[in-house]
Amino acid sequence: MSRSIYITTVCALIFTPLVLWGIGVVGAQVMSGTTYQIESDSINFGGGFSASDNYTLKDTLGEIATGESESESFQLRAGYRQLLAVAIAISAPTPVTMDPPIPGVTGGFSTGSTSVTVTTDNPAGYELVIRAESEPAMQGPNGASIGDYEQIGDADFTFATSSTMAHFGFSVVGEDAAARFRHDGSNTCGSGTTNTPLRCWVGLRSSPELVAQRTTSNHPEGRETTFNFQVGIGDAVSQPPGVYIATTTVTALPL
Repeated sequence: MSRSIYITTVCALIFTPLVLWGIGVVGAQVMSGTTYQIESDSINFGGGFSASDNYTLKDTLGEIATGESESESFQLRAGYRQLLAVAIAISAPTPVTMDPPIPGVTGGFSTGSTSVTVTTDNPAGYELVIRAESEPAMQGPNGASIGDYEQIGDADFTFATSSTMAHFGFSVVGEDAAARFRHDGSNTCGSGTTNTPLRCWVGLRSSPELVAQRTTSNHPEGRETTFNFQVGIGDAVSQPPGVYIATTTVTALPL
C-alpha cells in the first residue's frame, strides 16, 4: 500500500516601522541629484550649529513654511523641526509546497523555497528574523510531527540525514545573509563571506532567529533574501502519512 508524506511551509510576515524622535541620525543633504533627496533643510532668519566633545546641536530661529502635506504618491514633513521618520517595507513571501512527496516506506527528501525583499531608508539599516509558530515547526495529522533540524555549531554545511532521522531545516541566500549562513568556501559555516544556495542548514525555533542584516540604507532598490527549506526522512523511520505543515513568521525590523 502506497503511503506518502506531503509537506507545506506557510510563511507569514511582519514589518515594524520606526519613528526616530529628535535623533540626528541623518546628515543634511540640502539638495541632491538624479533620484533627488532633501533632508533637514529650512527657511528661517537664524540658527546654526554648535558642538562640544559631548554633543552636537542644530537649531533654527523663526522657521517658516513648515507642516505636513500629502497626496496619493507622497508625504511631506516640511521644516527642519519636523520628525525624521524611517520607513521600512517587506514583500509578501509565497507559501511553499515542498516537492516531491516523500514515500512513507522508502523515505527521501523534499525541498522548497520562498523569498522576501526588505526596503528601508533607515541609515542604520535593518534586520530580518524568522520564528516558527510551534516546536517542532512541522506538524502533521493526529499529533504527528517532524523534528526540527539539529545543527552542530552555527550551521551544518550539508543537510545531514541518516536512515533513522526525520527532520526539517532551512538555509538562507542573499546579499544580506547573516554570518551563520556564510562559509569559508570549503565546509565551515559561520566563518567566511561565501553564501551559496543549499549550504549552511539550521533548524527553526519558536524564538526569533536572525537570518539577514544590513547596517546601511538600501532604498529604493531593497534587498532580497531567499529561504530554502528541506525535509529529510530516513528509510528506517516509520513516519505517519499525511499532510505536514510548518507555519513561520518573518519579521523586518529597523536598527
